[in-house]
Amino acid sequence: MTAPFLPGPQLLDPSLTAEVLTLARAGGADFSELFVEDTVNVRLRLHQGEVKDAGGGNLFGAGLRLLYGTRVVYAYTNDVTPGGLRALAESISRAQSGQGEVTPGGAGGLDFRKVDVQPLYVAREHPSQTSRREKLALMRRAHEAAAGVGDVKTVDVNFQDRVQRVLIANSEGLWAEDERIQTRLSVSAIAQDGTLRESGFYGPGCGQGLEFFETVTPESIGVEAARIANAMLRAGYAPAGKLPVVIGNEFGGVIFHEACGHSLETTGVEKNASVFSDKMGQQIAHESVTAIDDGTISGAWGMINVDDEGMPSQRTVLIEKGVLKSFMADRVGELKTGYARTGSGRREDYTFAPASRMRSTYIDNGEATPEELIGSVKHGIYARTMGGGSVTPGTGDYNFAVNEAYMIRGGEVAEPIKGASLVGNGAQDLKNIVGVANDLTLGQGMCGSVSGSIPTDLGQPHVLISEITVGGRA
Repeated sequence: MTAPFLPGPQLLDPSLTAEVLTLARAGGADFSELFVEDTVNVRLRLHQGEVKDAGGGNLFGAGLRLLYGTRVVYAYTNDVTPGGLRALAESISRAQSGQGEVTPGGAGGLDFRKVDVQPLYVAREHPSQTSRREKLALMRRAHEAAAGVGDVKTVDVNFQDRVQRVLIANSEGLWAEDERIQTRLSVSAIAQDGTLRESGFYGPGCGQGLEFFETVTPESIGVEAARIANAMLRAGYAPAGKLPVVIGNEFGGVIFHEACGHSLETTGVEKNASVFSDKMGQQIAHESVTAIDDGTISGAWGMINVDDEGMPSQRTVLIEKGVLKSFMADRVGELKTGYARTGSGRREDYTFAPASRMRSTYIDNGEATPEELIGSVKHGIYARTMGGGSVTPGTGDYNFAVNEAYMIRGGEVAEPIKGASLVGNGAQDLKNIVGVANDLTLGQGMCGSVSGSIPTDLGQPHVLISEITVGGRA
C-alpha cells in the first residue's frame, strides 16, 4: 500500500500511467520509466533583521526515460494532463523509431507492484503546516544571537524548506510514491574592525520538519557563524609549504566528497573517467579509513526513503579499512559496469534524468581523539572549518579554501591564521591519512553533477594527513 505519510491525492492514475509507459516503448525501447513530481518550496532572507526576500514556488511536471540497451533517451513536460503525457510518449517514441505513426497497443498488461515505502523520518512540525511568521521568528532568533557579538557588524539569515512529492513508475511494474522534506537555516556574519573584515558562515540542514530547531537551535547557528568571523578577524597569514594538517570534522568531509566521492559514482566509472575504475578490491586508502555512503540516516539532509528510480535506500560501504568495496550505482551504471545498484539514482527535479549520486557520504569513526591527533603534530596546520574549492574531474586534483585555521605548535593549537588553502590529490591523500578520530559529524551542502543540484551530507571525524601542500604566504 502507499505509505500513510504521503499527503494529498495520488499524483497519477495507474491506468493512464500504464498507457503512457507502453506507448513510450512502442518505438522499440527495452524499458520505460515515468517520474512525476509536485514540489513546494519556501525561501526567506533577513538582512540586518529586516525581511529582504520572501519567495518560493511550486514545481509540477513529469519526466519520461527510455532505455535502448544502455542508451538513454529522456524528455520532460510540465503538461501533466492525459493529453500532455500521451503527446510526450508519442513524440519520444516516434523520434526514436523513425515511424510516422505509433500504435499505443493498450496498457500492456502492466500490473503495478506498489513499493511499501517506510518513512525513515516523519515530520512532527511539517513545513507545509507551519506559517512563514513562525519561520521568520526562528530566523530572528538566529539574527539576535549573532548580531553585535564581538566585532560582528552585519548578519544575513537565510531559511529554506522544500516538500517534494514524487511518483516513480516503470515498465517492469514498479510503482513507488514518496515524500521528501528538507529544512535549512544558515547565518552569515561579518566582523569588522577598521579596514579588517572577515566573515563566518554556518548552515545546518536536515530531512526533518521544524522540530529540528529544538535540537540545533537558531541561537547556536548564529553564535557559531559569529565565532568564526571574530576568530579570523585579526589572524595572521598562513605559511606556504608542505605540512601535516589536521582537518576538522563535519564540513571537513568536503574534500573526500569532492575529490574522491564523485570518483566512486558509476557516472564516472562507466566512462573510465575515474581514477578508481579498475581498483575494486584493492587498497586505495590508509587502513584507518572506512568510508560510507548512507541514505538511511533518519532525518539526515541526504536521507532518501527511495531513490529517484524507486529503489529503497541503502547503506553502502565504499571503502573498508582502506580497501575499495563498492561503487555507488544507478540502473544505467549497473547496466554499463555490472556493479549492483545501490539505491543511488538521484536527480534535482523532473527536468533531469537520474544518475548515480551521493546521499550522506562520510569517513567513519576511528579510534583516536581529536586531541591525540593534534598532539602528535609538532609543526602543522589545524584546518578547523573548510570552505569551497575546485576539483579536476577524473584526476581528483583539488584546491580548497580553509575558512578557519590555526597553527599547531608543539602539539597544541596556537594562533589563528587566514588565507590558507589545501592543494592536493584525493586518491593520494587517502593514502596519506594516518589518523582518524572518533567524533564523526555530518555537514550539509548542495551537490552539483550531471543530474542537477541535490541535497547531500558530507562528513568525517577529525583526520590527520601526514603531508599536504598548504597555500599561503611564503
